[in-house]
Amino acid sequence: MANKTLTAPQGFKVSAVKAGIKASGKLDLGLIIADAPCNVAATFTTNKVVAPSVVIDREKVRSGKTQAVFVNAGNANACTGKRGIRDVHTICRQIGQRLNIDPQQVLVCSTGIIGEYLPMPRLRSGIDHAIDQLSTSAQAGQNLAQAILTTDLVKKISSRHFKLDSKEVTISGIAKGSGMIAPNMATMLIFLTTDANISSPALQRCFSRVVSQTFNKVTVDNHMSTSDTAIILASGRAQNPRITKKNQAYEKFSRELHSLCDDLAQQLAADGEGANCTINIRVAGAASPQHARLALRAISDSPLVRCAFNGADPNWGRIVSAVGYSGARFNLEKLSCKIAGTPVFHAGRPRKFNAAQLSKKMKAKKWAVELNLGVGRFEDFCYTCDLSHEYVSINADYHT
Repeated sequence: MANKTLTAPQGFKVSAVKAGIKASGKLDLGLIIADAPCNVAATFTTNKVVAPSVVIDREKVRSGKTQAVFVNAGNANACTGKRGIRDVHTICRQIGQRLNIDPQQVLVCSTGIIGEYLPMPRLRSGIDHAIDQLSTSAQAGQNLAQAILTTDLVKKISSRHFKLDSKEVTISGIAKGSGMIAPNMATMLIFLTTDANISSPALQRCFSRVVSQTFNKVTVDNHMSTSDTAIILASGRAQNPRITKKNQAYEKFSRELHSLCDDLAQQLAADGEGANCTINIRVAGAASPQHARLALRAISDSPLVRCAFNGADPNWGRIVSAVGYSGARFNLEKLSCKIAGTPVFHAGRPRKFNAAQLSKKMKAKKWAVELNLGVGRFEDFCYTCDLSHEYVSINADYHT
């Protein structure tokens, strides 16, 4: 089987170990190490309460260069004050010393419980072990994709292989995220590697736009976290002509990156806590992008709507009424709604449909809700999931 993990692009080694951070005793600490400093781009949570790692990483990526990424799961190191900041710097120094790289080119990501200090003796031992285990193998990449998970049920991996100016180029990515997910980054950690030769400014422009149209379109419970980070490292080892501006190569790279990130975004929505199905909600006919977003968020954030999804209940009244209080402009005489491809409301009036047949369609793993507000040409979308009994159980029992 072809390697689709972070080690598929040239220039990267990874590892994952059990450091004793997760109570389950599963893999919980990982490293991504480049052979040489890479061009880097990143996006972070817009929450005002952030983990020390986010504060420090935001400053470091401004240099445009990174060679190493540390990640642990099971402890977010968030709301931990000065000690949390010191612990991040300690991690960077240890990795820098062991690998003879600049600590300023080491990024740190942590996810898990908020408000607990990192168990530094375990982490220091885990880092040494992880460095000893660094590998270019596909298995190492699979292990890392497993190590970053918290309440996730499945690994999330995607890869694209294509040509830029006759040179073979690869982009690979992994992601974690299942709960505390809302647009503008969420409880997500996303790591991507590529061997494309692209400048840091061009990579950042491309990545920021792609993230806005993929990961920032996912919502599970409209709750934003403190540690959300997406990072892409570009080694340049493919040796394609350097991409520095928008041109044909830039556009092709952007399309491939978008395809990969959209795949990961849909995998995140599908693995939402307690989810049985993924729903693509699309709002068209809006007066502006902002109005499309208002209607979209009102629908996707409604517990009533999401519970109806869980019950495979084509209760279009909940969807239409959410538009009514959203603040978005709409024309009721032109408002329409489709559920799983079936028109249920059109031109302000109900449409006859077979409820039993439609309910059966809604029991599929993936389907769509389509709205048209009837007042303009703008549209927007999001990926979400149903709201189940299991979601409540998971979060009622989650350790604090």
